[in-house]
Amino acid sequence: MQNQVDQVESQSNFSLLYECHGKSAPEGSKGSLYFGENCLEQKLLGENNDELCNARTTQSDLSDCMADEPTPRLRNVVNADENACLHGQQESCEAEENLKQKSSTLQDLYAQEYYDDEDDDDSDWEPASHFVIKKWFCANCTMPNFDDVCHCDVCGEHRESDFFRYDLSQLHVGGEVVNSYKGADSSTETCTAIGFDERMLLHSEVEMKSHPHPERPDRLRAIAASLAAAGIFPGKCTFIPPREITQEALLMYGASLLFYLSQTLGHHPPRFEVQTQSTPWIISKQFNKREICFPDTYANEHSACAARLAAGLCADLARTIMSGHARNGFALVRPPGHHAGIKQAMGFCLHNNAAIAALAAQSAGAKKVLIVDWDVHHGNGTQEIFDGNKSVLYVSLHRHEGGRFYPGTGAAYEVGMVDAKGYSVNIPWSCGGVGDNDYIFAFQHVVLPIALEFAPDITIISAGFDAARGDPLGCCDVTPAGYAQMTHMLTGLSQGKLLVILEGGYNLRSISSSATAVVKVLLGEDPGYDMSNVVPSKRSLYTILQVLKIQLKYWPSLKPSYTALQSQWGLVSPNNNEEAAAFSWSIMVEMGK
Repeated sequence: MQNQVDQVESQSNFSLLYECHGKSAPEGSKGSLYFGENCLEQKLLGENNDELCNARTTQSDLSDCMADEPTPRLRNVVNADENACLHGQQESCEAEENLKQKSSTLQDLYAQEYYDDEDDDDSDWEPASHFVIKKWFCANCTMPNFDDVCHCDVCGEHRESDFFRYDLSQLHVGGEVVNSYKGADSSTETCTAIGFDERMLLHSEVEMKSHPHPERPDRLRAIAASLAAAGIFPGKCTFIPPREITQEALLMYGASLLFYLSQTLGHHPPRFEVQTQSTPWIISKQFNKREICFPDTYANEHSACAARLAAGLCADLARTIMSGHARNGFALVRPPGHHAGIKQAMGFCLHNNAAIAALAAQSAGAKKVLIVDWDVHHGNGTQEIFDGNKSVLYVSLHRHEGGRFYPGTGAAYEVGMVDAKGYSVNIPWSCGGVGDNDYIFAFQHVVLPIALEFAPDITIISAGFDAARGDPLGCCDVTPAGYAQMTHMLTGLSQGKLLVILEGGYNLRSISSSATAVVKVLLGEDPGYDMSNVVPSKRSLYTILQVLKIQLKYWPSLKPSYTALQSQWGLVSPNNNEEAAAFSWSIMVEMGK
């Protein structure tokens, strides 16, 4: 088994990092925006390629691997609207030094339309003119490319591609083509419901820029086109009529959040009373005025309506599933929600759709709700909302990298508050490039054992597809088959009551194929994933073992798995690894040792 881990690790070397604009870091984070290495396709490097990546390992134990593997060198991108340098993996960069001498930045040079060479004295050089650098932006992943190439350097998409173009009016929303669950017969108890409304496409940037924002309306168009091409929707799924969530409902959910806060803190917190109860509706009004405090989260005159539609559809889907009118459901909604917290909108998110769905499910009879968040970014808003609530178990798998990956929260030792410790479970990957086997292994040994012990009445997936292969922000390697298998593993919980809510994902081909694979599983299709050789990388194994070490204090069912993994792989604490040493110290502090 150890040799299998070595083999997986030796194949986890990747090509040069390509970076793009993304989310702005929240206040108090270590920087404005962080990206890791290993962004593109996996490549098996030859023996003569040590100068590109020296992360090979042949050691027989994890401690040697963690000591010898280079920690991914992360760079701080100050302006999220600009682009980053492609020299990030070099120890020294002559181009960067030259730019520093000119008081410029790599992002400035990469984003500007012209290269302006201003030497001290070149007046005798003729002709005097600017050298024009033309760029085009990929319609699939939004990444910039030089004008002399026809295919995107990041995702390979042709510059004239229009694969996601689809006339959404063909869905005849609310009409005869798409059937509503209302008035249907008993067969609806086993159907899959989908929530969607075209008005969510109107949420867009106020001023369109040459570099498209990654959270754009085409995300929904691409998924709808893929579902239609597969004959799934319209066709095999039941349609949930769209409805904006009401002010009264938002206030009710705000009151629920206020109650959880007072229970957690042991007293009624007056400073949260007005904010918690009024914030959702106040934010909606501010959206209409184009007032937003985070530069990564835009809003126009249609954003408030889109956000209320997304929240309303998620709430209605949760109630529909709990009432038995549908077995499971998929919320094809935007804007996303898992970064939206009690007091603020951020990270492209306006209302927290998963939290609203969880509260709606509880209002319909669910006593315990499981939220599994596989978006590549930690759902800091969802964790904040339910941090002291034992009736909602929040499990997140995300890139973390010691708090250097957006939004910086979600360390393994963040386990919940007061009596609800253990009801926040974070699986924080230490690097990019994490793939199917890493996620599925974590499901086998962490997610499912805890979920089975918790025994939820309904399971909600915050389904961001930005950990998918080819995503420009996530830079990980999960495939549609991997997402399908994770969905399949969760269908065995809560008597099959499962709601999937779209969160992030910014490569149109990746999110459309991944979402379609997930909906096929909801319809009963077997994902056909080969489970006979699920072996994680050593870095991922180390993360999983550290999570088990922390969580077994709250979930006794984890002890056999933790003991077995320690015995099989002979884990030795990598004391000579700075990151791991700091991580272990944090664990000791948290556990009071």
